[in-house]
Amino acid sequence: MSASYTNPVLPGFYPDPSVCRVGEDFYLVTSSFEYFPGVPVFHSRDLVHWTQIGHCLTRPSQLDLSSAKSSGGIYAPTIRHHDGRFYMVTTDTSGIGNFFVTTDDPAGEWSDPVRVDQGGIDPSLHFEDGRCWFASNGLHWNRDGLYLSEIDAETGQRKSEPKWLWAGAGGKFPEAPHLYRRGGWTYLICAEGGTEFAHAVTIARSRAIDGPYEPCPHNPILCHAGSYNGIQSTGHAELFDDPHGNWWMVCLGVRHAGYPLMHHLGRETYLAPVTWTDDGWPVVHGGREIELEMRVAALPGPAGPAPTPRVRDAFDEPELALGWNFRRNPVADSWSLNERPGWLTLHGQPATLGDAAPLALVARRQQHFDCLAQTLLDFTPRRAGDEAGVTAVMNEHHHHDLFVTVRDGQRAVVLRRTVGSLVAEVARQPVGDGPVELRIEADETWYRFAWRAAGGADDAVWHALGRAETRHLSTELAGGFTGVYLGMYAVSPGGGGEPAHFDHFDYDAPGDATDRSTRSVTTAPADRGA
Repeated sequence: MSASYTNPVLPGFYPDPSVCRVGEDFYLVTSSFEYFPGVPVFHSRDLVHWTQIGHCLTRPSQLDLSSAKSSGGIYAPTIRHHDGRFYMVTTDTSGIGNFFVTTDDPAGEWSDPVRVDQGGIDPSLHFEDGRCWFASNGLHWNRDGLYLSEIDAETGQRKSEPKWLWAGAGGKFPEAPHLYRRGGWTYLICAEGGTEFAHAVTIARSRAIDGPYEPCPHNPILCHAGSYNGIQSTGHAELFDDPHGNWWMVCLGVRHAGYPLMHHLGRETYLAPVTWTDDGWPVVHGGREIELEMRVAALPGPAGPAPTPRVRDAFDEPELALGWNFRRNPVADSWSLNERPGWLTLHGQPATLGDAAPLALVARRQQHFDCLAQTLLDFTPRRAGDEAGVTAVMNEHHHHDLFVTVRDGQRAVVLRRTVGSLVAEVARQPVGDGPVELRIEADETWYRFAWRAAGGADDAVWHALGRAETRHLSTELAGGFTGVYLGMYAVSPGGGGEPAHFDHFDYDAPGDATDRSTRSVTTAPADRGA
């Protein structure tokens, strides 16, 4: 028998995945950049179904993003487990640089940061023979490549000067070093080529942890550049074994919409099996490219019942669900789940969606090309400039907003598009008193925006306000390293405006190929050579 699964295993903006195993349990973290809380943590037993159990960075004392630019903040975390303790090491590019936090419970609170005085980004930890090693890339040194020093695992103090290890196999930006011990060798994995179409995974090995390192003769061990594959820009990988001695790789990749190829969902997390040659080199997926539909000999654990996503968040829990984020640290008292029980209340802030500053925004990742986001908003603006609604946002220069505001002394629903320096209100319609429903419907090519008065029949007519191209929110146009977020926001230029109350937020992806509610691990007859 064989098992099948669908990639990506974490769809949407979940880049730079790192995995550690504790017994039969796998834990995964990804980058979070300017979004707060930082570094989401996931758990799985089968490597396909991942459940978010928390975040590593949940307090301002751990992470201050107030001055972080878009695609600044937290880069490329690594998670490790050693002597009963979890370590997550990362780079705050807008703050203290490289640091790690620790915990005994990855679903609970993590420690305050322990800074490591070694430059570069994409840090990783390796524990061996009672010693702790710290690897990072060398963007901050004269010689490009990957560097290593020994550190104190309690204080973060370096015990040695950073030593150059390897420059990769020739691609630009060698980064994301991870170290592994297997069969008397220390393996050093690397991402290079830049996190675009030329992104690749390469590897080298040495008998000694500090080198010299010899490159794999069949580097890169993973690269989709120049192929017709629906997954592109594969790189930034992590290797690990399962309880049965089988090896696996997680990596990032992107799915494009339309032509020329552009992607707006962000860099996602993909899974592939790994085998080893007789002379000790890893082979990813039998030497083939990673596929959207994968078949493997077996998965490491039982799938159990497929998790059913919560289509509607009714905001009836005491805390926000783990899938919600703020862009930068939330402004104190800008949001509440208690002010109007069963509703999310946002108090408009002077910062707008076009500002690189903390604002009143609560949003979640767009994880599917085909999806629908919908909310019910109770908001009565009193002043011109006060607004509240929903948005599809990549960064402050690229977003599409559907909101309630005042125009010519009258309450109105407005559609605004921001594409770089081009900002336009493309449609507006007057709306009477009372709550309204706002909707964003998406496919690969378009976002469509509509509204209707609340309280009517479920089949009441939606009023279409217009549409906007998804490619205008793509990384290729907007830049950066994140993906589109869908969410709720409020703005009050002078502060003190009327609160905006959101009764619920629906996110549904019916029929999407990566819809987690309709996908589960299946078994199929074994193929020859599977």
